[in-house]
Amino acid sequence: MKWILWIFVVLAGILILVTLIGYALPKEHTVTREARFHQSPGVIWKTITDVDTMPSWRQGLKSVQRLPDKNGLPAWVETTDSGIIPYETVASQPPSKLVVRIADPKLPFGGMWTYEITSLPSGTNLRIREDGEIYNPIFRFLSRFVIGYNGTIETYLKSVARKFGEQPQLGN
Repeated sequence: MKWILWIFVVLAGILILVTLIGYALPKEHTVTREARFHQSPGVIWKTITDVDTMPSWRQGLKSVQRLPDKNGLPAWVETTDSGIIPYETVASQPPSKLVVRIADPKLPFGGMWTYEITSLPSGTNLRIREDGEIYNPIFRFLSRFVIGYNGTIETYLKSVARKFGEQPQLGN
């Protein structure tokens, strides 16, 4: 019976330690990743802005539901392995810059993603900058030390590469 109590005490201690470390971490983070593709900037632009086709190529994206435009720009809700998340487009400058943000302030996280597309002699470079916020200290700990801040962007870029049958060429 004592060992059950010790297990409980150790687990509670770990949870308290994780929470305290999470509180010590900043709520905000910025991470940038980029990848090169053998596609034209226009093809990459169409891929990242065609919300309706994203479930066919994005890893972990189960479905998308379009919402009425906000300020004349697209808005939608994504159903992913992690839950339901509403997004809205903040800025759109075809075919070079797209800014999207999470549109629900009640979630335990938030953020904005800036997609920059530049032409290369052999294709296109897609650079994604995430300006994220994680409000829950346990999620902050997990994002920083377990998942990594760059995990979402890298998964996205790898999904784009797979859509075109390319090997991802990731960079910072």
